[in-house]
Amino acid sequence: MEQLTADVTDSRDIIARIEQVKSDLDQARVDCDDTTDLEVELKALEAFAEEASEYAPDWHYGETIIHEDYFQTYAEELADDIGAINRNASWPLTHIDWEAAADDLKMDYSVVGFNGIVYYIR
Repeated sequence: MEQLTADVTDSRDIIARIEQVKSDLDQARVDCDDTTDLEVELKALEAFAEEASEYAPDWHYGETIIHEDYFQTYAEELADDIGAINRNASWPLTHIDWEAAADDLKMDYSVVGFNGIVYYIR
């Protein structure tokens, strides 16, 4: 599933992919093609969407889904975006424990899984 290989994914991309897979599945059935891969993908996507939407009230309007390997970078970017840090300053940025900061931020996020990979959503 290409959408969930990105560092950050929008829930609307998952919703769109589900609809695309459903359409592809319908067409494959008409063409008498093998539908196994599409059925597996659809089942996995729908299960992920159901679980994630329980934690994300704006799922249908767009929620950010963050890959676990990217979460620390996401935390750094968020701190910059909200003005919590000055990216032009060398000190104290060179001494911030970003791993600890990201771990602290995770408390505001829920964990969801897809194909054995952890994602964070709020």
